[in-house]
Amino acid sequence: MATTNCKEESTEHQPLIDIGGFLSSPQDNHVISSSVPAVCLEEETLMGIDEAGRGPVLGPMVYGTCYCPITRKENLEEKKFADSKTLSAERREEMFSDICKSNKWIGWKVTILSPNVISNSMLQRTKYSLNELSHDTAIDLIRKVICDRIKLSEVYVDTVGDPRKYESKLSTIFPNLKITVAKKADSLFPIVSAASICAKVTRDACLNQWQFIEDGIEISTQFGSGYPSDPATKQWMKNSIDPVFGYPSIVRFSWSTCQEKLDSKAFEFKWPDEDEEDQAMSVGYAKINQFFTSESQNKQLKRHRYFEETGLKAVYKF
Repeated sequence: MATTNCKEESTEHQPLIDIGGFLSSPQDNHVISSSVPAVCLEEETLMGIDEAGRGPVLGPMVYGTCYCPITRKENLEEKKFADSKTLSAERREEMFSDICKSNKWIGWKVTILSPNVISNSMLQRTKYSLNELSHDTAIDLIRKVICDRIKLSEVYVDTVGDPRKYESKLSTIFPNLKITVAKKADSLFPIVSAASICAKVTRDACLNQWQFIEDGIEISTQFGSGYPSDPATKQWMKNSIDPVFGYPSIVRFSWSTCQEKLDSKAFEFKWPDEDEEDQAMSVGYAKINQFFTSESQNKQLKRHRYFEETGLKAVYKF
């Protein structure tokens, strides 16, 4: 559910962005929006899309978008927005505050993708990659902006995967929009830089205010940036694993970093249905998934004794 909440100034006790809705339900995705500038309902508008937190093993991934009238391009450039990864946390917050103060002509929207949703998406039976999840989130943001009745005409996106294929995909879905997908778009287009800042400030707020939902156990919040290469994150991963229950919900279980730790430190479980399958195979009966393998793979399976004793055979021609 979308909410509208942006504070123009942050203090030590009052964060710049209100993520209370996400903190109350950190297992789900959450959308936060600014109010829609009236001018964006009347004039042709451009928007940028970028993400923060794609690589970390801890915390959410956040997709952000920023939009403004095309006639305000020069004003946008004057603000000197830059790729959020090149800015300090303090500078990012200052720029996000500037975006909020410019709400008469700049609007923004972010989608917080919880670690739980990321893991469940990537580990589901039908393959659903992080790239597909990223594409679908960006597509959903464009649709949400259109549903806000914003007069959208141009979209600039920092690529995920092949930029030409991604641009073609978006152009097919939104044929009436001018779509530009590029590598390092957050360094090339100020509107994408602004979106990057919105996304990064939101992710930082999620980590800084993270509330563990696991009851009855003490879990350290000294987990660093969440990136697998961060020494603080490495130490937290080492100290926070439970040999039975694994990791708390801040962890993306679909990451190889997590899987490797669980394989080496957690207890191995064998479920009853696995025993039944093993027993069935030991007497020559097929597991259900083997009915979908090739004929050559099924040659080793024995016929049921009933058919052998009665001499019944399959008939293909009459």
